[in-house]
Order: sequence, then structure tokens, then C-alpha cells
Amino acid sequence: MAGRYATALFELALEAKALDQVKVDLDTFDRLVSDNADLARLVRSPVFGADEQLKALSAILDKAAISGLTANFLRVITANRRLNAVRDMIRAYRALVARQRGEVTAEVTVAEPLSDKNHAALKDALKSVTGGKDIDFDVKIDPAIIGGLIVKVGSRMVDTSLRTKLNTIKLAMKEAR
Repeated sequence: MAGRYATALFELALEAKALDQVKVDLDTFDRLVSDNADLARLVRSPVFGADEQLKALSAILDKAAISGLTANFLRVITANRRLNAVRDMIRAYRALVARQRGEVTAEVTVAEPLSDKNHAALKDALKSVTGGKDIDFDVKIDPAIIGGLIVKVGSRMVDTSLRTKLNTIKLAMKEAR
């Protein structure tokens, strides 16, 4: 379902020559949802009615300066009771835009936000691995990995998290007994 909505938005944005603006607006909205627990609850919870969600969403869109095609899209999915899947739709839209541009999307999980220096270094490293393709990041912050990072590009995954290393050591110590 998320893919169908994302494809529809992608085609509308392509026709309106607004791929970049829609992507920026969706990224802004996604960041708002991930940074605000109340907004995340509003998006996920079936307890709120479509009218309540629409009223709150309109205020948020105005404050975040999200308008045009993206705002209309968010209002439509809210009216259709699909707001709970908006983050999957955003992910699918990013993938469609990346494919259109010949970019590769890398899912990166870190314990804390990446600095600009580390972001650039990671982008360069992944660019060399993917044959020079541009890299678009989908960064998730998960303090449970303790440190390090988990990178997934396509079907390849590299897990250098401290949690995984500690679990490996723990398993090795159990086997040594």
C-alpha cells in the first residue's frame, strides 16, 4: 500500500517537475515525526479520528512551511486513514527518486547523530564501494547499538556496532566453557 501511494506521488511530482521540492518537504515532515513524540503518536495512533488528525496536520504543515503537492498528499492520506503508513511512503518515495537519478540509498543506523565530517567520510567510502554512484542516506538513530554503525546498501549489510561485537564475544566465551 505504501508503495502505491509513493508511486502516485512520484508520478505527480515528476509531471509537475517538483521531485526535489517534494523530497525536501517529505524529509522535513519525516524529521518532525521522528523528533516529536506527540506528532509520532498522532501519526501512528488509530485513536485519533481523521478530522482531528487533519486539523492538527494542517497546523503542523503551516508551521513547517510545507505546502503544495506535499501538503495535499499528506492531507489526502490523512483523509483516507493512511497517515499511520506515512513513514513507509516517504521511504518508498526516496527510493523512487534515487532510482530516477541513478543514486543508491544506504540505510545507516548509528547510536548518535553523525557529524558532518563523519557523514562526508561515510559518503565517500560508500561511493567507492558502489562504483561512484551518488549515495542518499536514510539515517536511523538507535542508542541500543551502543556505538559503531550498521550500513545496508541494497542486499549488502555491514554491522560494526558495539552491540554485535559484544554479543560475538559473549557467544565465544560461552563456547569456550
